[in-house]
Amino acid sequence: MSLVSCISFQLSGRYADRNRWGVLNGPGDWRGTAEEIIYDEGLLDAWNAKTVLFTGVSSGIGVETVRVLALAGATVYGSARNLEKTRDALGEEMLRAGQVHLLVRPCAEGFRGRSDRRNDGFELQFGTNHLSHFAPFWYLKDLLLASSTPAFHSRVVNVASVAHRYSPVQFDNNSVEGNYNGWLTCGSSKTANIYMATQVERLYGSRGLHGYSVHPGGFTLEGDERAQRYLTKNPQASATSVYGAVTQELEGRGGMYLEGPSIATRACPEDGDAVEYGFGKRIFLIVTVRRDCGS
Repeated sequence: MSLVSCISFQLSGRYADRNRWGVLNGPGDWRGTAEEIIYDEGLLDAWNAKTVLFTGVSSGIGVETVRVLALAGATVYGSARNLEKTRDALGEEMLRAGQVHLLVRPCAEGFRGRSDRRNDGFELQFGTNHLSHFAPFWYLKDLLLASSTPAFHSRVVNVASVAHRYSPVQFDNNSVEGNYNGWLTCGSSKTANIYMATQVERLYGSRGLHGYSVHPGGFTLEGDERAQRYLTKNPQASATSVYGAVTQELEGRGGMYLEGPSIATRACPEDGDAVEYGFGKRIFLIVTVRRDCGS
């Protein structure tokens, strides 16, 4: 694959052109950061009346996302498995301010073997990546609907992954009995994240609750020059989930796959590699057909 962007380019939005292959230059280049989005949207200390729940705040993009949403003035609830680790990651100064609250949730332990499963019979990655996020949405959806306003609709932002391109949801074998592959199972769970977001939009979009799925990018990849230019720093990797949560570019519309931080408007090309932009064609076709059928 070359360092030339596709024609037509797969991304759209105010930050899209920063992601063209001709201008990428690896971690710390001019691609947007989560904090930059808060300032660009004029949201510094502007979200005092808003509440955000974010999962997985003990490391990675979770820590930066909490910090940036706190800059916006929101009350932030962050969930994690390990309270001590999370306190160390976020820092006592942020927690003492009373704006960030921690929720310790029972979660699956780390991936332990070739075919590990939860006690409820679901494969571990599918349970952790999808079901454990679907469950809180289901219990909170009435609150999300009730708190939506004409000026700013409620949003559900699922952190998915480019891995969704490599495996459909195995609806007839969620426990992956007799057919286990760690990478494909991860892809299946991330496809489920996207299906959930588009179904949220389909069922509740007209009532002011919108769903988005996000690919945050890569920050641990190995590979050739192209892969290294694609890499980002954590503040950049955090940008797409923050973009999905706050930007006015998305107000009143959902069911989108985001990366960049931008809107992916086209599928990844057939010959696209793991770092090419765009959603899997399978996702696009399912969303289109279901909408056309009025379901």
